[in-house]
Amino acid sequence: MMNRFDPLREMDRLMSELRTAPTTASAMPMDLYRSGDHFVARVDLPGVDPGSIDIDVEDRTLTLRAERREQTDVEQWLSHERPAGTFARQLTLGYGVALDRIEADYTDGVLTLTFPVAEEAKPRKINVTHRGQQSIEGERVPEDAAAR
Repeated sequence: MMNRFDPLREMDRLMSELRTAPTTASAMPMDLYRSGDHFVARVDLPGVDPGSIDIDVEDRTLTLRAERREQTDVEQWLSHERPAGTFARQLTLGYGVALDRIEADYTDGVLTLTFPVAEEAKPRKINVTHRGQQSIEGERVPEDAAAR
């Protein structure tokens, strides 16, 4: 007997797998935006020990690691949806970011990373100078006199 492909059943199976296997992005959801002369990343990290947050920048790649410890004093789980363990996320930083001035703040379960725009990447006005042609005033020489 041949099994027929049922797209609805396959979609339901895939969605079920996604719900039960958290990904790094879902464990560390992030908003990223530009505000004036800064880029800002806000990463949700509820329940994370602030001492476990580790941020490294190497070769224009920012790596963020954090750990949420498994709760071990539970006798029987009725629902266990919050992921535990060590999570990592990487961001590739462009050349317009001042790597030496990145700031991080962790408040109320949200890690805020602030990336200043590098001075050389900021838009700027370039003044245009105009050198007017000097006009030389003098006597006009007749063409037949200039040929001599």
